[in-house]
Amino acid sequence: MAKLPGNAGVSVLGDKSVEFYRDPVCFYRQRIEKHAGRVFQSRLLNRPTAFICSVQGMRELLCDKPGVFLKDPTDLMTNVYGDTIVTTNGEEACLLRLSLTNLFTGACLESWNAYITTVCERCLQDLYISQPDCVYSAFKRLGTELVLGLFLNVRAEEQPELYQEISELCTQHWHGLISAPVSLKVPLWSSGFCTALEARDKLMEIIKDKLHNETHGFVGSLRSLPLPDATAASKHLLLFISALIPKALASLLTSFTLALSGNEQEETRRRAVADADFLHQVLLEVQRLWPPFIGGRRIAEQDSTLSGLHVPKGHGVLYISHAVHRDPEVFQHPERFLPERWSGRNKGQEHFLCSFGSGPRNCIGSKLTDVFLKKACVYLLEHYDWCLDPPSQDLQYKWLPVSRPANPPVITFTRLDQTISDGSDTG
Repeated sequence: MAKLPGNAGVSVLGDKSVEFYRDPVCFYRQRIEKHAGRVFQSRLLNRPTAFICSVQGMRELLCDKPGVFLKDPTDLMTNVYGDTIVTTNGEEACLLRLSLTNLFTGACLESWNAYITTVCERCLQDLYISQPDCVYSAFKRLGTELVLGLFLNVRAEEQPELYQEISELCTQHWHGLISAPVSLKVPLWSSGFCTALEARDKLMEIIKDKLHNETHGFVGSLRSLPLPDATAASKHLLLFISALIPKALASLLTSFTLALSGNEQEETRRRAVADADFLHQVLLEVQRLWPPFIGGRRIAEQDSTLSGLHVPKGHGVLYISHAVHRDPEVFQHPERFLPERWSGRNKGQEHFLCSFGSGPRNCIGSKLTDVFLKKACVYLLEHYDWCLDPPSQDLQYKWLPVSRPANPPVITFTRLDQTISDGSDTG
C-alpha cells in the first residue's frame, strides 16, 4: 500500500492553511506538478490532510466510502448552524435525509415554479435600465428573494421591512463562516464571529415565531415532518435561508453571463434559449469550470485508501472541486469552455461533478438550485444580449469563500428587440 506523496509537516509550524486559503488553485497546482499526481498530503487546519484532485479519488471518497470518511464534528459549520443534514453523520444523517428529501423533489418542487418565475421576472426585468455595477450583487439579491420567499414565506414585495431585516441578519451570520471562530465582545466592538452568533440568535427568534404561527408553505410542511428533536426544524430553516444558496446562485449566474458574453457568443446564446438540452450542457460546463465552492472536507474514521494510497485514521481529506473538474483523465481540454462535451465524450457523466457534493451525502437542494438557475438563465437569454463594457477587464477569479471575479465585472445588458425575442420563442 503506497504512502501519500508529500509532507504533512509538524504541528503548528508545518501548517499550510494560510498558503492554501490565500490561493487554493495555485496551492494544488504546484503540488500536482511537484508530486506528479492528483492525490497528495499537506497540513491544513493543523491536521495532516489528503488533498483529492482527481475524479477517481473524489468518487471513492464521496460515493464508495462515505461511512469511512465522515463530516468533521468540530467543523465551524456545526458551531454556526448546529446539528443539521449537512453536519451530522451516520444514522442521524440518513434519517434527516429521508425526512427532508420530499420537500425538495416531485410535487413540492413543481409547486414552486410559478413563484420562482415571478421573482426572476421582477429581479431581472430592469437590468438594461439599472446596468448594475456588480452583477454578482444583483444575482445575490435574486437568490435572497427566492430563498426567503420559498423557505420562510417572507416576500420582499409584501413585507419589505421584515425582508430587509432578515437579509441583513443572514449576511452578518454568513460572516461567521469566514471569520476566525473567536467570540469576543468589548464596549463599542465585537468580533465578526460574535456578531455572527448574535445574528444567528435573532434569526432563530424569527424562525421559531414562523414555525409556531404558520401552517402553510415550506414552513408548514417542515414543522409536520418526523424530525429527531424539537429544535431540528428551526436549525434546518436557518440553514436553508442562509447566505449559502444565494451566494452559490450568484456565483454560477455571474460565471454564466461571463461565459456567454459578447457578440462572439451570440450564436451560443440563441442556441441555448431554443434548445433546453443545450442550455443544460452550458450550465454543466459553467459548473465544471467555475464551481461556486472550492470543495469539501472529511475526516478518516479508520485507516483506508484513496486512489490506492494509504490514508491513516484521523487524517483530514479535502476534495477540491476546481481540480476534480479539470482532471485530464476524464475531461479533454479541461481548461476550455466546451458545452458540447456533455453530448459527446462526457455524456451521462454529470455525476463526475462535485460542486454540490456527490454520492449519498450530496446537497439535498441541488435539484432546486438547478431550477433556480434555469429559470434565471432562460429569462436572461429571452430578453437580453450582454457584453463586457469595457471589453477588456481583469476577470481573474478568487475562489474563497465563494468563487467569483476578484474585481467585479461590468456588464452592459441590452434588451432584445421584441421581434427577435418572439422568433426565439417559436424557433
